[in-house]
Amino acid sequence: MVDAVTSGARQHQWAPGDEALYSFWRLDGSLGTVHPARVVADDGEELLCWVLPDTPIRITTSPDGRSPREMPLAERFSGPRIPARSTWRGTSTLRLVHEHRWSSVWWFFEPSGEFRNWYVNLEIPLGRDEHGVRRVDGVLDVEVMPDGSWAWKDEDELDDALAAGRFSPAELTELRAEGEEMIALAKDGAFPFDGTYCDASPDPAWPVPDLPPQLLR
Repeated sequence: MVDAVTSGARQHQWAPGDEALYSFWRLDGSLGTVHPARVVADDGEELLCWVLPDTPIRITTSPDGRSPREMPLAERFSGPRIPARSTWRGTSTLRLVHEHRWSSVWWFFEPSGEFRNWYVNLEIPLGRDEHGVRRVDGVLDVEVMPDGSWAWKDEDELDDALAAGRFSPAELTELRAEGEEMIALAKDGAFPFDGTYCDASPDPAWPVPDLPPQLLR
């Protein structure tokens, strides 16, 4: 079982332009999705980074090659998985990851560079290692639009995720509470939903990060 981080010393820090892996682990210790990112800023507590279009990413599929979204809910969170290479397509995302928060905030941008919406990705924090940040995907998310309207996402998946042991009922309570806190900030137009970074763009000189080949073994 992987322990969630609630406190502890800072371990790793990255400079602007560095590559860092945004990794999603499962509480049984297995690795799921990995998104290579370019660092904008990092103080050891908050990481701001871009996941750029056409970035190679790690996903996991069923042995017959189906992605989780291609599986019925009863199979989506259980059964054997194998690593596979995929690509982050369509939009760039700027992501703010706080070391100890049970969420990260993603700014989605259209291919034109225009800001589209925020996405609160609810996550269990597992700290960071020499490669990047380690999180557990909380399944439940919150989408926030530029006008401040919001909606829960993927509530229909929670029962199956709980049954598969992706998190405990107590952890789900914590994830939902984090979502409620972020919704309150959205209603108030408070940071991170106050327009900060909505005109941001990645450095055009940055190459797309690499996906370490060992992640596909």
